Amino acid sequence: MAFELMAPLMFVGLAVLLLLGYPVAFALAANGLLFAFIGFELGMLQPELLQALPQRLYGIMANPLLLAIPFFTFMGLVLERSGMAEDLLDTVGQIFGPLRGGVAYAVILVGALLAATTGVIAASVIAMGLISLPVMLRYKYSPRLASGVICASGALAQIIPPSIVLIVLADVLGASVGDMYAGAVLPSLLLVMLLLGYVFITTLVNPASAPALPPEARRLRGAALWRHALLVMVPPLVLIFLVLGSIFAGIATPSEGGALGAVGALVLAAARRRLNLKMLREALDATTKLSSFVMFILIGSTVFALTFRAVDGDLWVERLFTLVPGGEVGFLIVVHLMIFVLGFFLDFFEIAFILLPLLAPVAAKLGIDPVWFAVMIGINLQTSFLTPPFGFALFYLRSVAPKQVSTTDIYRGVVPFVIVQLIALLLVISYPQLVSAFSDKPALKDTSNIEINVPSHGAPDKPGADGMTQEERSASEIERMLREGR
Repeated sequence: MAFELMAPLMFVGLAVLLLLGYPVAFALAANGLLFAFIGFELGMLQPELLQALPQRLYGIMANPLLLAIPFFTFMGLVLERSGMAEDLLDTVGQIFGPLRGGVAYAVILVGALLAATTGVIAASVIAMGLISLPVMLRYKYSPRLASGVICASGALAQIIPPSIVLIVLADVLGASVGDMYAGAVLPSLLLVMLLLGYVFITTLVNPASAPALPPEARRLRGAALWRHALLVMVPPLVLIFLVLGSIFAGIATPSEGGALGAVGALVLAAARRRLNLKMLREALDATTKLSSFVMFILIGSTVFALTFRAVDGDLWVERLFTLVPGGEVGFLIVVHLMIFVLGFFLDFFEIAFILLPLLAPVAAKLGIDPVWFAVMIGINLQTSFLTPPFGFALFYLRSVAPKQVSTTDIYRGVVPFVIVQLIALLLVISYPQLVSAFSDKPALKDTSNIEINVPSHGAPDKPGADGMTQEERSASEIERMLREGR
């Protein structure tokens, strides 16, 4: 009985440590070690259990996939500090300026472009908050609409490749990053279109909330505007094509693609004459902090998981979800509600490294495609970045918003965009083909009916007409099936 209580008590202990304000990485590791020693004292666990810990930590450090996180983070920070966001917003704003809601359209489109180049929410929200929010307020945009558009478009970095979120989910769920990126393409486009559609409807219902730019604010027109647009937009688009194209085509691994992106960002910054020692130091400093944060949480979660699985915690979680009615649908509903609520209080990395390793085996037993599962979780977590009172995108915007934009304006402004993102999540849940369109692979064949004839011991295994013995032929068949993924 005491052994069966260990897993739920570990969860309770972790919740207590987090509520007391301890750093997540240390709370995870301390909780795992504490219950491991309790298990040793009660004779439930053997001290040899901890001998597996060094090998696990070495496996984390030797994981080449995790190299993509600092590379993509560095790429995004260099591009953001090189002034690319400012130029893009100004240029796209000039293109859509004659339309009602034109600056809002520009913010969403540039947010999507920045998400595909930076992959960092903080960089996107802060950059657009500093650049576009004063412009929108100056031309009489509703503070609520302006705040909501900036937060929602900045949060697109959660799901649009090369999202760091998808890299972490691929590692946790044991899926291919390339498949994750391919699976996220259509859902990302769908989400951008829904955001644009909401702004369009708002301009019809309440035109005064998003007026067009006055003629004196549109300083570029005609051929001059389009020449300038090409000069500003082509370099980041080429970089996106090189990075994601090399990963999708299988030419480069995600880590190699990230390295290419980091070098490309330095080249673009140098071409803009913005590459200097101060900017480079700031980008490296922020990259090191984020990468260290991720690695320490991953190490802490490994210590926690080692003890949790030793006390059959994974079986306990699986039994809990077997009690949920509705099979796959019931499981997805409960998981998404859980992640949505936890997103109010916990960071993405904390959710990914604490909760998802426990949910992944259950999802696999239910036959849920890991890429579909990961994209849904990515959209859900993106929504959690907007939910008051603890949405991180709200905090980022509040830190740079002028005093005339109240915290209430920001909170109320994001509510419609949270609903839009939940609609996108429901569409992806209802239509899995939105994810599988670009990441489909041949279905796995049933191996339970494969017959392999092993020669009897009483008679010699003579070569056949092809010069191979039956044993050699069987071994060759197995190798061929393994190569083909069967």
